Amino acid sequence: MASSSKYSGIKKYEIRKRDPNPKTAALLVIDMQNEFLPMAKPILDEVITTINLCRRASIPVFFTRHSHKSPADHGMLGEWWNGNLIFDGTYESKLIPEIRPLTKAGEVVEKNTYSAFQSTRLKEMLMEKGVEEVIIAGVMTNLCCETTARDAYVKGFRVFFSTDATATCNLELHEATLKNMAYGFAYLVDCQRLQHGLLKDELN
Repeated sequence: MASSSKYSGIKKYEIRKRDPNPKTAALLVIDMQNEFLPMAKPILDEVITTINLCRRASIPVFFTRHSHKSPADHGMLGEWWNGNLIFDGTYESKLIPEIRPLTKAGEVVEKNTYSAFQSTRLKEMLMEKGVEEVIIAGVMTNLCCETTARDAYVKGFRVFFSTDATATCNLELHEATLKNMAYGFAYLVDCQRLQHGLLKDELN
């Protein structure tokens, strides 16, 4: 996915612009797993670029991995997706091979619903590092990425949402989320904007 300027109708909602503060930001890479490979593969370069930019700027990086261990943790997802869920220990539940080597100890957050904050220690992990802002990348734009972004916002974090390092099953849903984010929840960014904003001292 490309920058927000490539999408029709988003510009009129993107009236707020800001760069993340590398001293208080963290990157959340959402669900880059084998289950979502058809969506994740086209944005893989952008996701890896986003990770590398944040590493260079000494920004903490966290990766989420979505899976279910028993019927007790299915929640509404079991009904909504007719039991077609990602089960722990399966090929589908694993991070894709290109992402796995980029993770470090303590950076992977296990979750079992759309929000990376629900029933996890993510908020505490962020607060322990003094994080005040989160940058969202990964899949799916309109489900786990959007829900995590909204949840971060209501928990008091400033939110930055990537337009080119997120993806979902079709362009219509991707654009709809970008409009919602720009209108009420998040500053839109892409790899180019992040490079300029995070590494401006290095580039000057």
